[in-house]
Amino acid sequence: MQLHYRIFGSPTSGNPHPLVLLHGLFGSGDNWGAVAKHFAQQYQVISVDLRNHGRSPHNESQTYADMANDLLELCDALNLDRIHLLGHSLGGKTAMQFATHHPDRLEKLIVVDMAIRAYADAYTHMIDAMLAVDLNAMQSRGDADKALVSAIPHTTVRQFLLMNLIKIENKLAWRINLAALRNNYPHMIKAICENTHYEKPSLFIRGERSDYVRDADIQHIKTHFTNAQFASLATNHWVHAEQPQAFIALVDNFLADQ
Repeated sequence: MQLHYRIFGSPTSGNPHPLVLLHGLFGSGDNWGAVAKHFAQQYQVISVDLRNHGRSPHNESQTYADMANDLLELCDALNLDRIHLLGHSLGGKTAMQFATHHPDRLEKLIVVDMAIRAYADAYTHMIDAMLAVDLNAMQSRGDADKALVSAIPHTTVRQFLLMNLIKIENKLAWRINLAALRNNYPHMIKAICENTHYEKPSLFIRGERSDYVRDADIQHIKTHFTNAQFASLATNHWVHAEQPQAFIALVDNFLADQ
């Protein structure tokens, strides 16, 4: 699969390895904003849309093996021997899958607010709510927002999801592949990397107000990512969006550390 991506900046003699960014569920490469802009001053930054997200192609399957193989195909197409890889949430699990299966293609790994363990179902009801919206009866994003209020009362969450609503030939449509996400979501919340190990440098950043990475998860991660460092910021799940400068400083220091 030929993933959609955007390139910012250029490689330098001091930083020859590109920094590849992977977004979370329902997101796109555009979510990285200030982070991509900052690191493009020092690195070539490649912001990727995962399959069934953003401008990347749609497919019925969405396993972590699929997504890691998509990334490997992209690296091959761009002639990238080794990369720094940074992933948040769904992108974090994808990054861990890539690291444990293709360690020779990785220089450093950064995982944002995601553990190895299985997670409870938190989003099926949201996908069902979006699938239930009659887009033919909607004239605007505001109409769709009103249709989602009862099922998704949190305004910020709705606004994030509605970033995936676009107009095609003057008709509203979901840019993400909701049917595939619905069908594959049970797989996406399963545990990964349980029989694999990764020995290169890695950094796991968690949000202190998020329950995605608990204290017990850190011990679990250490058994599989044996050269891991850990850091916490006073945020919820969207660590890089809530504390961008503190987040950038952590990643900067990690990437610069020899």
